[in-house]
Amino acid sequence: MDEPTLRQLLDDVRTGAVGPDEAVHRLRRLPFADLGFARVDHHRPLRQGLPEAVYAPGKTPEQCVAIVAELLAEPGSGPVLLTRSDDHQAAAALERNPGGTRVDRTLTWRPSPERPGHIVVITAGTADLPVADECQATLVAYGFRPHLVADCGVAGVHRLLATLDDLADADVVVVVAGMEGALPSVVGGVSACPVVAVPTSAGYGASFEGVTALLGMLSSCASGITVVGIDNGFGAACAVARLMR
Repeated sequence: MDEPTLRQLLDDVRTGAVGPDEAVHRLRRLPFADLGFARVDHHRPLRQGLPEAVYAPGKTPEQCVAIVAELLAEPGSGPVLLTRSDDHQAAAALERNPGGTRVDRTLTWRPSPERPGHIVVITAGTADLPVADECQATLVAYGFRPHLVADCGVAGVHRLLATLDDLADADVVVVVAGMEGALPSVVGGVSACPVVAVPTSAGYGASFEGVTALLGMLSSCASGITVVGIDNGFGAACAVARLMR
């Protein structure tokens, strides 16, 4: 339950459109619903402004189905996200909870209404696209319409320079990069807006599955860059949503 939904419920009780017993029934789901194997956090949108998402790894398809269903059962809440799902989890969740959409491993139900904001997602290489896809799918669920610019790594920095006008107009830029993780520093040096950097595990042996990119981004000489965890496109989108509130 988010703040507008709660305010509407209180207004409905005040006007008599909803009786006290019905209001109590709806509020009983706050702050969480106990499913035995999971305590679904219906109170999170009121605290954080962002709803709970379902992280699929480590869960059975049946558990994914049940948690998604519980989140969807809350009137007016959304979006509902299932992240990092495999084919079995995704198929079960979509069959039992119709109306969802799938982008790679990210599933979305009940996306938020469209919100203003020019968000650019840039990848250093094509190998970084799965992480960028997770970021984009999450941003779309939150109501944004991100613009993707792929394959602009520093080995051919002229490709990035061709997008300078787009960067100048951006409210936030998300930079997704593996290898040595240099691209966010370049973007941070030519763009005045907030930059969210996402290290990826793409790279050869000395990249240490994203650790080199992570440390490079944390050590960037471009001031004020936000860095999330390795391959965490979802977290980058959440950072953008907080910045854009």
